[in-house]
Amino acid sequence: MGDGFDRQLIDFLPRMRRFAFALTRNVTAADDLVQVACEKALAGKARFTAGTRFDAWIFRIMRNAWIDQARRRKTRGETVVLDEEFEFPGGDSRAETETALVLKATLAAIAELPDDQRDLLILVSVEGLSYREAADVLDVPIGTVMSRLARARRKLGAAVGIDPPGPRSSMRADGVQGSDSDG
Repeated sequence: MGDGFDRQLIDFLPRMRRFAFALTRNVTAADDLVQVACEKALAGKARFTAGTRFDAWIFRIMRNAWIDQARRRKTRGETVVLDEEFEFPGGDSRAETETALVLKATLAAIAELPDDQRDLLILVSVEGLSYREAADVLDVPIGTVMSRLARARRKLGAAVGIDPPGPRSSMRADGVQGSDSDG
C-alpha cells in the first residue's frame, strides 16, 4: 500500500489545503493543520482500507485534528493573528473588479457562517462529497447535514444579496392553487 498511498496523499494536498483553510480561516494555521493531518495519515496508513473513499478518510483526520487543536487553544489561550488579505490578480477592468468584490464578499460571508455550517458547505459544495459522505466525515446524521446545509446556503445567499426562492406552489386535489405552507 506504501507507494500508492503516498502518491494519493501527495496528489490530495491541494484539496487538503482548501479544507484546512476553510476550517482555520488562516493560511499559516491551515498549513500547520495539513502537516499534522499528513503525519497522522502516514502513521495510520495501515488503518486505511483500500477501495474506500480516501477523501472522506483524510477529511475526518483533518477535522479531528482541528478539533484537538481548538481544545488545546481553549486551555492555553488564543494566539492573535492579523487577518490576511486576499489579493485578486488581473487588470482593472470593471468585470474583473466586480468579480473580485463578489468573491471577497462571498469568502467573508462563508467565514461568518457557524463552524458546523461552514464545514458542511465546504465538504459538499467545494470538495464534492455526497451528503452521506459528509455525514460520515462529521459523524452526524444525514438529516442534520441537510438542515445545516440548507441554513448555510440561506445565510450565504442573504449575505451576498441573492434572494431565496419563494415558497413552492402546487395544485391541490380540489383544483385550487396552494403553497407548501397550506395545511
